Amino acid sequence: MRTAFRAVVLAASGVAFASAPTPAFADSEGGINALDHAPIGVMGDHRHKKGEWMISYRLMHMDMDGAQIGNEDLDPDTIATTIPNRFFGNPGQPPTLRIVPTSMRMDMHMAGVMYGLSDDITLMAMANYVTKEMDHITYQGGMGTTQLGNFRTNPAGFGDTKLAALIGISEKVHINAGISIPTGSNTQTDDILTPMGDNPTVRLPYPMQLGSGTWDLEPGLTYRDQNDQLGWGTQVRGTVRLGTNDQGYSYGDRLMATAWVAKSLTPGVAVSGRIEAESLGRIDGIDPMIMGPVQTANPDFSGGERVTALAGVNFAVPHGALAGWRLGVEGGLPLLQNLNGPQMPTEYTFTIGLQKSF
Repeated sequence: MRTAFRAVVLAASGVAFASAPTPAFADSEGGINALDHAPIGVMGDHRHKKGEWMISYRLMHMDMDGAQIGNEDLDPDTIATTIPNRFFGNPGQPPTLRIVPTSMRMDMHMAGVMYGLSDDITLMAMANYVTKEMDHITYQGGMGTTQLGNFRTNPAGFGDTKLAALIGISEKVHINAGISIPTGSNTQTDDILTPMGDNPTVRLPYPMQLGSGTWDLEPGLTYRDQNDQLGWGTQVRGTVRLGTNDQGYSYGDRLMATAWVAKSLTPGVAVSGRIEAESLGRIDGIDPMIMGPVQTANPDFSGGERVTALAGVNFAVPHGALAGWRLGVEGGLPLLQNLNGPQMPTEYTFTIGLQKSF
């Protein structure tokens, strides 16, 4: 798993310093073309010319299901009877994890704007609204595999806000200099079903919170190039947490590397393939208000490594009333997942987005 991740990182880093005369602007000199943007799932891939604006909207959906430790699957009964509860010994806390998440869905609505401050520097801002759902099985208190019932938690609200500058260091390479502002809530609550049959309102575990609570640096490096028929590029990006949030913890640092290639079918249509590798650290610290016999309440059960394969289509409208509008669609399936579990693995991701430059 680590070998696969390093391979993508090295590939992305190596080609990022190539040089050639093709400009890395949003639209080619010959007019709008579907190859001029990376797949819609890649953020901050292109710069804009001085004075040019772009507005965008993306919907990113993620589905998760089951449980893994490392790359091994676990069934709910095994978790409920064998995985120790970190909080055992506190009032009402059983020795094993008697609440087991079975599936999770997340939709992130992202609204963005980009502005060409100069031909070498593009400014970018993005706000997002997040909805999450997680389904659980509650087992009766004590031991055994008798199920008490099911419940769902579903927080929703604004997430963290992203600001960035894309700084060109050559015609095809730019630095992504970003920061994440902690505008999302990390004190979300909902009703649960306990192993004793109670329905208290509690602070939700870490994966169900909407924001990090920390200011984060988001550095990166992007390379992109194209000819008449093909477009290609790589990007390496990170998230570095700056300190601890008010609840006493910080999410793990993140490193992501991706590489893609796209083929033009017509000037207005291009298909793409992409590989993405991600490494995410464990949560550091603990929120004393998050406690329970469930894997998502244990900060040690977080982070890991993933490699995902993605395929997409970009559409661009070169003429007519909708000239300048773009539509991108991309779906992804995991190839490898090595999780600090038990955790729910990703089943698939899907992103659709609209973009308009003027």
